[in-house]
Amino acid sequence: MDILFVRELKVDTRIGIYDWEREVNQTVLVDLDIAADVRAAAQTDKVESTINYQTICQHLVAHISASEVELVETLAEQIADIIRSEFGAAWVQVTVHKPAAVRGTRDVGVRIERGDRLP
Repeated sequence: MDILFVRELKVDTRIGIYDWEREVNQTVLVDLDIAADVRAAAQTDKVESTINYQTICQHLVAHISASEVELVETLAEQIADIIRSEFGAAWVQVTVHKPAAVRGTRDVGVRIERGDRLP
């Protein structure tokens, strides 16, 4: 299985369970691992032969910045659904980081996998 990946897609959004979090934008970071067969893209050297991570990133930035969910779990599930349903990935691993959300930590978040890892 081949993996396309994105690391630390940075998006400002409203996310959180506390009243103050609902009033300010916070930065989330998104990591993606997407199962894809890249052989056709390698042979044709054409982006149309693969899942375009630039298009995915643009779509996710628009979605995340407009969303106002409370939980990183909800956001991760939405992202996984977008990757699978709109971009045709059979499997995706999504990590949503919420840096400095908990005092005394550098980072907290959630990592989920959805779909079948092996085609």
